[in-house]
Parts: sequence; structure tokens; C-alpha cells
Amino acid sequence: MVEQTDVVVIGGGIVGTATAFHLAERGVETVLVDDGREASATAAGAGIISPPTSSRRENDDWFAFAVEAAAHYPDLIRRLETQGIDDHGYAETPMLSVALSDEEADTLAADRERAARRGAELEELTPEEAEAAFPALEGVESALRFPEAARVDGATITSGIRRAGRRTGLTTLDAAVEGIRTEDGAVTGVVVDAAGGASRQQQRTAGESERIDAERVVVAGGAWSSEFGDDLGLSLPVSPTRGQIVHLESDGTLDDADLPIVGSVADNYIVPWGDGRIVVGATREEGAGFDARTTADGVHSVLDSGLRLAPGLADATFHEVRVGLRPGSPDGLPIIGAVPDVDGAFVATGHGPTGLTLGPYSGAVIAQLLTGEKPDVDLSAFDPARF
Repeated sequence: MVEQTDVVVIGGGIVGTATAFHLAERGVETVLVDDGREASATAAGAGIISPPTSSRRENDDWFAFAVEAAAHYPDLIRRLETQGIDDHGYAETPMLSVALSDEEADTLAADRERAARRGAELEELTPEEAEAAFPALEGVESALRFPEAARVDGATITSGIRRAGRRTGLTTLDAAVEGIRTEDGAVTGVVVDAAGGASRQQQRTAGESERIDAERVVVAGGAWSSEFGDDLGLSLPVSPTRGQIVHLESDGTLDDADLPIVGSVADNYIVPWGDGRIVVGATREEGAGFDARTTADGVHSVLDSGLRLAPGLADATFHEVRVGLRPGSPDGLPIIGAVPDVDGAFVATGHGPTGLTLGPYSGAVIAQLLTGEKPDVDLSAFDPARF
């Protein structure tokens, strides 16, 4: 067991792992602690990186941050490859945004005007061009093509970032954090239970607690981040939104290696992966709590909306359903920054359904804050003190 370090990062999803990696790169002694809880949003996300077409695109603060986050990915990939990590799960690919009705076409036209004002690169496609680009589509009313999009496999890139971090000195620990220790308004470390456990109460009664002394702690616990609010005297109103996402296998009639990502203004999407896998998603289920079950209604909803968008996928093979608990905040914006009144405490959570877009850059920004650098983007809208 590690007894002392400079920084402890709580949470091994893409946000926490990226934070730990960027700190280790800077030579900061860092321990990443994660207890491997099921239903992590990172492994269950579709991985679409396209700020102009995101469900959060209307918020200017979110959009400005997301543009920087998308631009951060190529630099991150180069750094991973420098560490010998080639299986990173990231690929640049265009995205189609399509409308299937007159009402949806009006929404798409408004999206086009907004994206154009923000300087996003796009082009209009005829319905025939859209259906030729993704042959499973039918009944397209209008379409836009965004050439600067990308996709990323959350589990693959997180594993790659973690391996690169270890090669630069990062220590990883499979354990559950029971609590954050503070004294005189400053962080002094964490208490961990190496035996793990599903709840903090169970961990406290396990009798196997150990301390890690540290002057700085980062809470990046995804949907479970609110557990640490009381330790820091801070409201962390992060709640889980259940997302069910379906993985199909192509029937061979689609050359998925060259297919674009497809999204509709009704907010469902299809992500082809070039290995025969096609992802269709997703539900957004408020009020399900930490119930990570696959449900009949959820699967039906995903397939119904997916096949409405692309009827040509009807003969694809049903492979699996993944379920993730997305960490949402009351205002839909992430919570990123220093904790007020507790020196050395930082938070990076609340990314909702856009964690794979924002996660690596959020980690880079937190690393900048911890090392005294000024972030390249305004974080005021994401300040933990707003709650």
C-alpha cells in the first residue's frame, strides 16, 4: 500500500485517468485509486466527438469548452503513441446529421445556422447523397455533413491512457476510497479499503482501512462523486442517468470501415466501428438511480429509434447491450475546478452524456490547475462553488 504521495485521484474512468496521466507527465507523484465499479459511463458511451451536433450544443459555455476538448484529442493521441500506445481506439471520421420529417428539417436548419455562426465546418447533402454515404438510411428529408468529427472507444482509450501514465511514473491502486481527510481547511489525504466494496458503509465496517497522505486530492468519481461532498463541506449534486446502448454486428452488406457516424435531430445515433460492430444509442433515463439493469423497454426504445433512422440495419445481428450511469449535474454542465474553502481539493465530474468528448481535456485542465498553470479556457461556468 502506498503511504504518501503528492496527489490522489479518485476514480478511474476517462476523466480521472486522464487527470492522473497529465499529472504524471508533469512529474507529479500521483496515485490513481479506482474500485472498478460496474456501469461506468466510460465503457458504455458511444464515443462521438462532434461538438456542433451534441445535445449540449446550444449552451455557449459548454460548446466553447467542447471545441477545445475535441482539439485536444489529436495531441493526446500523439503523446500516447510516443509512449508506445497504438491501440487507443480513436479515429477521425465525418458525421452526418439528418432529418426525417419537415419538423426535423426545421430543427436541422436552425442547427446549421448556429454551427455556421460558430465557425464549424459543414456542408449540406441532398437526401440521395446522405443515403449513399450510409446505405442503411431511408427517408432522409435533409442532411448536413460535419467532416471534423471523430469517434473513440472509451474503454480502449482509458486503458491506453492508464498504461501510458504508468510508463511516466503513475501508480494505480485497485481500492475503494472511504473518505477524504482534511485538517484546518486543507486536504491531508484519503482513507482507502483495499478490499473494495459496494458502499462506503460496508467499507467502513470491513476493518481494512489504510491511509494515503497527500496534500491534493481530485474527485473524479463519475456518478458516485457526490459521496465525497460531505468530506469537503461542498454540495456535489451529481446524479446518475442510466444509458442503455445496443451493439450490433453488420450483416456484411455495409462496408462499415468507410461509413460515417450518423445522428438525427431526434437525438439518436449510429456509430460504425470498422470491425463489423455498429453501435446504436441510447436511452437517457432519469430517476433510475444506480440500477444498472438492461430493461426490455430500454432495448425496445433504442432499437425502435435506431431502425427508424436506418431501416437497413434490421438484419444486423444483435450482439450486446451496455449500460452506463452517466454523471449529470442540475444545470447540465460539468463541475470542474478547485473546491472552495478546502486547500488542495479539486473536482472533475458531472459530464453527463459528453464525458468521452470532454474527459481527456478536463483531466488536462485539472492538471494545469494543480501545477499552477493558467488553463486555456474559461472555467467560471463549471465552478464547483456554484452549488
